[in-house]
This record gives sequence, C-alpha cells and structure tokens, in this order.
Amino acid sequence: MALVEAVDVSMAFGTTQAVDHVDLTVEPGEVVGLLGANGAGKTTLIRVLLGLLTPTGGRVRVLGGRPSVLTRQLLGYMPQGLGLYEDLTVAENLAFQAGVFGVPTPTLDDDLAHVADVVVADLPLGLRRRVAFVAALGHGPRLLVLDEPTSGVGPLGRAALWDTIRAAADDGVGVLVTTHAMDEAEQCDRLVVLAAGREVASGTVADITQGHQVVQLRPDDLVATLGALEAAGLVVVPTGGSLRVVGAERAHVREVVDAEHRDLDLQLVPATLEEAFIAAVMAVPDVA
Repeated sequence: MALVEAVDVSMAFGTTQAVDHVDLTVEPGEVVGLLGANGAGKTTLIRVLLGLLTPTGGRVRVLGGRPSVLTRQLLGYMPQGLGLYEDLTVAENLAFQAGVFGVPTPTLDDDLAHVADVVVADLPLGLRRRVAFVAALGHGPRLLVLDEPTSGVGPLGRAALWDTIRAAADDGVGVLVTTHAMDEAEQCDRLVVLAAGREVASGTVADITQGHQVVQLRPDDLVATLGALEAAGLVVVPTGGSLRVVGAERAHVREVVDAEHRDLDLQLVPATLEEAFIAAVMAVPDVA
C-alpha cells in the first residue's frame, strides 16, 4: 500500500493556483523528491498532504486514510522553519517531542550529545537542522516529510543528512523531500518536478532526462559567444570550456553564432538532469 497517494490535487488561494492537478505517490522504502524552484508549489503541496490545508480539487490519502491527527502520529515532519523551540535546549526539545508521542527520548550521536544543554537559538544552522531531523525520526514514523531539509547547510552536513535519509528508507520508511538542488535530486529514487504549481515531469532521473538533448559548442571566445547567445534570448549553461544551449534547435543556434563562427561545430548531446529540468520549466507558459 502506498504511504502517500495524491490524485489530481489542486490548491487555489483566490485566483492564485498554487498547486494545479498534481499526482504523487510515495511507497515504503523509497525516497521521492519534489523538485522545483522557490514558488513552484512544493511547500503548499506538502501542507495539503499533512492535512494543514484542504485541497480545492483532487483526492489525498496518507497512510491509508485522509490526512488527520491520527495519520500525523505516524509520520515525521521537518518544516523549513524546523519546528523547534529556540528558547529550549537540544535535550529539552527532544524530550518534549518524545513526550508528545509517548516514546523514549532519542539517543544522540557524539556531536549532538556535546550540545545537548545548549539553547537551540545558539546553535549553527547545520546543527539545528540535525536536531530537527532527530526530532522528526524520534517516534519511529512510517513516513518522513522533509521540506528543504539541507537549506543553508554546508557540504559535510548535507552529506550526513542524506546518509540518514537513505538509512531511513533502507529500513522501510517512505520519504518525501522537497529540494531545488540537482545533486540532491539525483539521490532520490523518483522525482516529481513542479513549475508554477504544475507537474511538468516525473519518474526516475533517467525517465526525466530521456529524449532531452542540448546543443553543445566549444567557441574560442567563450565570453563573447555566451553574450551573443544570451542576447538572442537563449538559455545557456557554461560547462568547462563549452557552452550548452537548452531548449533551442541547432539551426537556431547556428543562426546566432554564424556571423563570427561559421566553422564552429555544433553537437547535439544528451541533457543533464538540470538541463532537462530547465527545458521542462521553459515549456510552462507562466514561467518561461
């Protein structure tokens, strides 16, 4: 049984369509990523799944039933704001959280044990996020919902948090995580890509990148050619000594660069996840 099943879900605020006919499932033991830029509708969809907002369309089931207080007891939620009491210590926050769920206070690793008596407000962001993650996992949830869990965290802290996410999934926990970082998206088992509240792509990384190509060129004057392409309204991703043009026909790119580089080789090459994401977003009229 799917831990999360959202079918044709919409959420409107007046005339603003924050979520527009989105489908989503999360199975036990898998990590599903909600990928999208800020304002794409990721957090709004999360709030619908948690039962904090009532959708204006579609159907949502979480842990076999409608989102409710009962289903929230079986999931761990880490919001962007972390959900910690900043005037309490690490130990007090975790003891309170454990008391709410009627479970023992979780054991801390060495790093967090050293700051157990420190007020949360005095901790660096990376440690605060780790505390929030421990709190979300402390009652043994069947489903983890993580909203931008590594935002503002350094590379080592991000790696540690993702190790914990994967370990939870290996234990059978379903994980739904929002991100706009491509390296994190590539660690998910499946992705749902949102733009302007709409689902513009879904599936594995291979599913999303399949069939997408970009035009790659290696001009002698990288800066001048980049400027010419961008002046023509093309989306360009510089990579090493090459330029990769997203969402454009090779003939169009040739027209732009021909005046200065008639002999320049233009190659069609497979798109990366980031480039496939850009192309999917460009196809949405409201955000193109």
